[in-house]
Amino acid sequence: MLIMPITALLQKASAIPLSVFIARATEPVALHAYYVTFSCSIFAALFNCFFGFVLAWVLVRYKFPGKKLVDAAVDLPFALPTSVAGLTLATVYGDEFFIGQALQSAGVHVVFTRLGVVVAMIFVSFPFVVRTMQPVMQEIQREMEEAAWSLGASRWKTFVDVVFPPLFPSLLTGTALAFSRALGEFGSIVIISSNFAFKDLIAPVLIFQCLEQYDYVGATVIGTVLLLISLTMMLAVNKLQSLTRK
Repeated sequence: MLIMPITALLQKASAIPLSVFIARATEPVALHAYYVTFSCSIFAALFNCFFGFVLAWVLVRYKFPGKKLVDAAVDLPFALPTSVAGLTLATVYGDEFFIGQALQSAGVHVVFTRLGVVVAMIFVSFPFVVRTMQPVMQEIQREMEEAAWSLGASRWKTFVDVVFPPLFPSLLTGTALAFSRALGEFGSIVIISSNFAFKDLIAPVLIFQCLEQYDYVGATVIGTVLLLISLTMMLAVNKLQSLTRK
């Protein structure tokens, strides 16, 4: 289920002459699509890294009215079809909703821009950081913090030296999962963005456009490049995780 599709894609890509592969992979449209895809995915992952950590900390450490509702709402992007997510985001940030109207009056345009791509990526990948961090936070013993306080450590120093180190590998894992999810997002982005080349066109949508034009070589080349870059980045993250644990 996992190896065969990847192998089939690589085998099909290997049948393309190297000169053709390089020429198609380095076309200006493709290079810009790579840039938009990875830059937006990295920004969305970093955003979710910080705010996902904060929300997981609040859900684990504090009790407040509506906590169960907030906790359940975190999983909403998992259950919501991505096309519905795109339609919802386009409605909320469009000119017919008060949030979109307020942003546009301030000169901030979300729909049909690169900012909309980032917003969609943040929406679909946010739960990964929260759900990865929560179980690890729940296992941290409060006695360790109390011992640090009794030895004269401040709350900030206790957090940095005692609490955060065992949380860092999980935070790295959740961020990597969020990045991977954002990188492969298609359904919501194809609705909220304009999908114009050299503007906000991402690589998954470019692959779809190639398939619509029966350009199977272009779709295979772009898909292979995306696969290789993603695989390299995930291997680097896994290596960093192993070094962190050591």
